[in-house]
Amino acid sequence: MKLPGRRSLALAITLALAVKALLLYGLWYAFFSHPQTKKMRLPTGQVENHLLAAPPPTLSKKVNDGTRR
Repeated sequence: MKLPGRRSLALAITLALAVKALLLYGLWYAFFSHPQTKKMRLPTGQVENHLLAAPPPTLSKKVNDGTRR
């Protein structure tokens, strides 16, 4: 036995998810799909070398001397 409002709830949820997906796609397309200028494009090899050749970040060592601040 189906409840009378169950179909309309499923339709409302489906429509809400479809609208959200379209909005997210629109935001991605407007802001992230294309670089701002042609000068921002770099060769892939140059980017890989820069990212992989960087030394790992160092973490400062935290010392617990028992005092509260």
